[in-house]
Amino acid sequence: MNTTTLATYSVVLTYSAMAVYVIAFISFALDMAKRAGAVGTAGSAAGTGARDGAATTVATVQGGTVVLERVEQTSPGGGQRGSRFERVGMAMTVLALVVHVGAIVLRGIAAERVPWGNMFEFSLTGTGLIILVFLLVQFWQDLEFLGVFITGLTIILLGIATVNYYVPVVPLQPALQSYWLVIHVFVAIAGTGFFALGAGLAVSQLVQTYRLGRPESRGLRFMATLPDADRLEVLSYRVILVGFVLWTFTLIAGAIWAERAWGRYWGWDTKEVWTFIIWVLYAGYIHARATRGWRGARSSWLALIGFAAVMFNFSVVNVFFKGLHSYSGL
Repeated sequence: MNTTTLATYSVVLTYSAMAVYVIAFISFALDMAKRAGAVGTAGSAAGTGARDGAATTVATVQGGTVVLERVEQTSPGGGQRGSRFERVGMAMTVLALVVHVGAIVLRGIAAERVPWGNMFEFSLTGTGLIILVFLLVQFWQDLEFLGVFITGLTIILLGIATVNYYVPVVPLQPALQSYWLVIHVFVAIAGTGFFALGAGLAVSQLVQTYRLGRPESRGLRFMATLPDADRLEVLSYRVILVGFVLWTFTLIAGAIWAERAWGRYWGWDTKEVWTFIIWVLYAGYIHARATRGWRGARSSWLALIGFAAVMFNFSVVNVFFKGLHSYSGL
């Protein structure tokens, strides 16, 4: 097969992966709706249980207050089972990732290099790593409730990439023809994956806090089946810590690569400045939480500001700002 054919097949697989991600997104959304329905049923009769797929939401009265507890049922093997919609969503996410990886591999074979030499390829590989991080984290902590956020974000980013950023396969510019392209950019993509997961947890924490302040809000009843606000904030912090370590390496590796390519470690290029700004924002987030006691909603807002800077760096800076890194754009 020639380069054009392989690149075309890569695009076909990309659209196919997006279609499966949509099915996963719908399944996760239906799971959330089912959770809300189960909580509503449980709340209408204190002391009774409402079956929620593979979980039971139990309401008890403590001091005149209805307290909802979600009791997970276990499978014969002893592991926890989610609802049917949640299991379908996870299965579709895995299937979509397999197709997605196929698209990445074909693009790399067509280009005869690593597939992250421009905005389209960065988006293609980056979204794949976001999904991979989401799935791998499940072995450490059950975060399947973030499926709606992660698959939704992936669909949006892939859609923007295929419509606005797609370019045919072309040779790399001389400055990119270095093993540092493999190291520096891959670690940056991995760090972005952890930041995305941390942002999803931060959003969940803010919604959980809002719900607790307005118990009459029926539209957020499904949040009663999720971890409490404090737990969500702790999980967000731990995930972001991993992303921060990777981003620190990204910054250092970028400086080393800049010295090899342009003869200086730092030159106040727009991309370099924004990479450093992101590092400062997340360093401030970690410092404020660890030493200043910024917990809860304030910590989550800082995490979201950091992720907003990551998205700004990826989209606006790459496309609209001119500099030595302009070759990474369209």
